[in-house]
Amino acid sequence: MMQPFLTIALCTHNHADRLARTLADLAHLQSPNHPWEFLVIDNASSDSTTQLLAATDWRPAGAEVRILREEKLGLSNARNRALLEARGDYLIFMDDDETPDPAWLTAYEQAMLAHQPDALGGRIEVLFEDGTRPHWLQNELLGFLGKLDHGEARWLTERATPIFGGNFAFRRSVFECIGNFDTRLGRQGTANIGGEDTEIYHRLLEHGCRVFWVPEAIIHHRIQTPKLRRTYFLDLHFRQGRTEGARKRGTASRIPPLYLILQLTRAHGRALMQRINQGADHSLRQEMNAAYFVGYLLGWLRDPA
Repeated sequence: MMQPFLTIALCTHNHADRLARTLADLAHLQSPNHPWEFLVIDNASSDSTTQLLAATDWRPAGAEVRILREEKLGLSNARNRALLEARGDYLIFMDDDETPDPAWLTAYEQAMLAHQPDALGGRIEVLFEDGTRPHWLQNELLGFLGKLDHGEARWLTERATPIFGGNFAFRRSVFECIGNFDTRLGRQGTANIGGEDTEIYHRLLEHGCRVFWVPEAIIHHRIQTPKLRRTYFLDLHFRQGRTEGARKRGTASRIPPLYLILQLTRAHGRALMQRINQGADHSLRQEMNAAYFVGYLLGWLRDPA
């Protein structure tokens, strides 16, 4: 088998129902011109994922397929295992609840050859599987479901233009410079923890790495609408705040500073006033901010740095 130029890494945990469609959708991918491999990291799944992956009818034509199991739970642990096992010059990550556009892989390949970046990101669209969207889900919230669009092709140089974990790629050798994914961040089983993708993007910029935006490399993030709840967004922000609060405190006193109490109070006041004035369909974003500061305060008080 020839040395692959590209490795696609899909990390999965107990999502056999969603994974089945993702694997089936791979049949529509346009094959790249260079050798490639498809690497699946089964992150300690206990459902029917193992049996699903053992089948051969889903395997994309033209790719070497390897299936590995990582027992240490956590998305960042699974991604770090992919870094260890991948053989391609470039490593592309995708999630187990996504459908790639047919030209997704070839768009990445063309950008890699033309620009030779250290990392790349692609557009992510939100796809509601049953065709319905909750009435309370405002456009400003779609980014928290993974939607991402930085416009036309360009180099990304600002901290405010991150690439997301559902659709990003790296020159594999870049991790020798910036280090691996932070295992304190990223989803861990059912724990709704994020931030690992933004953190590693910021690390790329801090090390002077070149990050290229590829709008034609499109992934569709499938959302199961019946499972979509307001509590998802609140929990996401609470956990993010808890992580960042502990980090910000570091080795300082666990007694929270006054400004943090004031921020928490203001955030709850804004959320309450918006809910009273505009109703629950328009107040969720402010409620998320309030949940973030509750988590931040708790992380400052209780969690290790």
